[in-house]
Amino acid sequence: MNATRVDEHLERAIGPWSLGANAVNLSLGAGIFALPAAVAALLGPAAILAYLVCGCAIAMVLTCFAEIGSQTTRSGGAVAYLEDAFGPMAGFVAWVVFTPGFCLASDAAVANVLIDAVGTVVPALARGVPRAGALVLIFGALAAVNIVGVRQGVRMAVATTVAKLAPLVLVIGAGTFAMHWQALRWPVWPSTAKVGEASLLLFFAYTGAESAVTPGGEIRNPARTIPRGLLGGTAVLIVLYASVQVMTQGVLGAQITQHADAPLAAVAEQVLGMAGRSLVVVCTALAGLGLLTGDILANPRTFLPVAESGMLPARLGRVHPRFRTPHVAIAVYAATTCVLAISGAFTPLAILASISVLLIYLAVCLAALKLRLTGSRPPGSFRAPGGPLVPILGAVIVVWLLSHTSAAEARGMALALVLAATYYLIRRRYAGVRS
Repeated sequence: MNATRVDEHLERAIGPWSLGANAVNLSLGAGIFALPAAVAALLGPAAILAYLVCGCAIAMVLTCFAEIGSQTTRSGGAVAYLEDAFGPMAGFVAWVVFTPGFCLASDAAVANVLIDAVGTVVPALARGVPRAGALVLIFGALAAVNIVGVRQGVRMAVATTVAKLAPLVLVIGAGTFAMHWQALRWPVWPSTAKVGEASLLLFFAYTGAESAVTPGGEIRNPARTIPRGLLGGTAVLIVLYASVQVMTQGVLGAQITQHADAPLAAVAEQVLGMAGRSLVVVCTALAGLGLLTGDILANPRTFLPVAESGMLPARLGRVHPRFRTPHVAIAVYAATTCVLAISGAFTPLAILASISVLLIYLAVCLAALKLRLTGSRPPGSFRAPGGPLVPILGAVIVVWLLSHTSAAEARGMALALVLAATYYLIRRRYAGVRS
């Protein structure tokens, strides 16, 4: 789990505060602005139960990320963790599942949501060549900032996190004084099935924070920084999401389901006037921009362990001699996502996105369990209390969530896994890569 040759050329500039801020940034997307109405439609005033279930689930999963991350000093995040626990083939398959299967498709979709939001203000950017040009400009700028230096990328990620959190906190604070507390009373206890359905809908709003640990080779003192930053960011997300639901439901009451597309905007308009609604629209756009900023800081680093193993071209693992960043990987990741966003070619991948991240979560929980039982723990690394209980419970919850995926998702993922394993075996045999 030591740093690799590539990591030795990177700059360790990410501390606990910036890692925690980026964890919040990577999870806080546009979904939180619409989900309160969808969850309330299923559970009514008891909607907070789904947030508690999802909060506990993501806390256990990210605790496994924190435990393994505190023991490694190299880049790659989940890809590197699974390679360390289960071998190079597992690492490569994890890269296929996580990076093309989840990250690229998700970022292309987010980019389109961002341009749609901007298009409401600047209609010329809503379609055609201007839309494509705007996407090229966004991805080009984000790639350039991250290539110039990891410090610049971190600063931009933190800045966008603050920019989208500030108006959200303002709306929550103002809405608290307009709440009708009786709207939060539960007339009946919801069924377990309803709680499960709502939790599955909500869970994916909590995903993304795990990518904050992907630039492991650029994190200062991972044994200290990763647990503090990742778990601190997780706590902020759980409190923030629950506060949004309680406040929105308390202000709108039974009318929350009448604002299915933008319940938070309805609250902002009610407590702050039209300026409040405009503020939420701006915050929604910033949420998309912030998420892209954080992803382009983190996700290109998944290329590094795979390139070093020989399963991807070695060029993707190069580090810029001056800027000390994986410039080729950043450029390729940004360009590929931009092309997918412009062409709409990410749509076939979107069906794999939810099952992809769940499979990664399951594998990391199992990796944490295996490393606990068989691995030697470096001095000073983080160890979650409760022995194997946290990874076991995390794995059980993820399996339960996976059981609700569609047949089409399962078939698509099975095909992706077979193709990834086949490619690995062929390349190892004929290209002489390490096994």
